[in-house]
Amino acid sequence: MAMNSILNADNIKKALDAFAVADSFDHKSFFDMIGLKNKSPDDVKKVFTVLDADNSGYIEEEELKFVLKGFAKDGRDLTDKETKIFLHAADKDGDGKIGCRDYFLEFEGSPFLTP
Repeated sequence: MAMNSILNADNIKKALDAFAVADSFDHKSFFDMIGLKNKSPDDVKKVFTVLDADNSGYIEEEELKFVLKGFAKDGRDLTDKETKIFLHAADKDGDGKIGCRDYFLEFEGSPFLTP
């Protein structure tokens, strides 16, 4: 499934362009820019599924490094620093990977989330 079937392609491009420089990535700002907070739980789950490249039910650190490529093939790799910051922020249960529940918790304040 392509991300542009879930999210607006122009928003994805603008967000990728905004974080094109190494060590500039901020996951919350990126998700805001692509409009993910305004999406249904079903759409958020679809995005998670695309980013979970090995279909394990988790986004592991190695997959996280390539997260921007999940939005567009020409997306850059995250630096090790960006990857670790993102993982630390999003891994709510401390298991070293981002599960679907961790992922949904990143969208606190969204009307569909109940912790």
